[in-house]
Amino acid sequence: MSTYSIVEKGTLNTMDYRIYFSGPSGVVSPFHDIPLHADSSKTVFNMVVEIPRWTNHKMEICKEDKLNPIKQDVKKGKVRFVKNLFPHHGYIWNYGAFPQTWEDPNHTEPETNTKGDSDPLDVCEIGSKIHKRGAVIQVKVVGIMCLIDEGETDWKVLAIDVTDPLANEINDVEDIEKKMPGFLKATYEWFRYYKVPDGKPENQFAFNGEAKNKAYALKVVEETHKQWQNLMNKTVDAAGISCENTTVGGSPYKFGVEEAKTIVENAPAPGTAADLPSDVDQWHYISK
Repeated sequence: MSTYSIVEKGTLNTMDYRIYFSGPSGVVSPFHDIPLHADSSKTVFNMVVEIPRWTNHKMEICKEDKLNPIKQDVKKGKVRFVKNLFPHHGYIWNYGAFPQTWEDPNHTEPETNTKGDSDPLDVCEIGSKIHKRGAVIQVKVVGIMCLIDEGETDWKVLAIDVTDPLANEINDVEDIEKKMPGFLKATYEWFRYYKVPDGKPENQFAFNGEAKNKAYALKVVEETHKQWQNLMNKTVDAAGISCENTTVGGSPYKFGVEEAKTIVENAPAPGTAADLPSDVDQWHYISK
């Protein structure tokens, strides 16, 4: 069971909306304070859900703000929503990130010859439940895809909630096709085309879009965890990332719980959600 709760501030569907996190000892950063590993075996991972399945809001952990709240991405002064690519409505997984991971923009991935995107590691949770925005759930890793997003390495970990009915039957990438036929293809096509309705070109992939297996995925997770540790130890340039935290032992960025609490208290008060843009629920058709 998760020991984390959220505090929503600001107004949904606007630029001031934020989700802050609290843990057993008070306010925490979902980027830095929530442990990557959920158990001592290091086979179960904590995942922060940024975007529930079937929703369109492009939410993400904010790297630049203190305490790294979840907020809605902004483009050209407007909050962003992904378009509905027929036959999908919004995101087709619970989408989020692994805490305590970071794709170092100065690290060149040897198999892709591209550098990291400076984000926490993205996770697609493929189970049957729809998790709430801001939920911290426990998942196991079963595979990974590698998107090349505007010239940067953008890993997409495939994982499943450990409490899902299929969790015991899906243990590696080939099990996804056996138990969820067509899902890997749908995932590939979603990532390939989701920017096209906004006038952008199709996304590119490493490995011809093939999903790599669990062992490969776990290697990437541990590599990005080490890159996060380098970030927190000041052995690499933080490059504008807010590394403040309340629990990371020995961290030069650690600050007080009361100071963290004040940041949350001073955030805009919650308000009634603003209306969605009129085009959010339109269908978009892609010629393949």
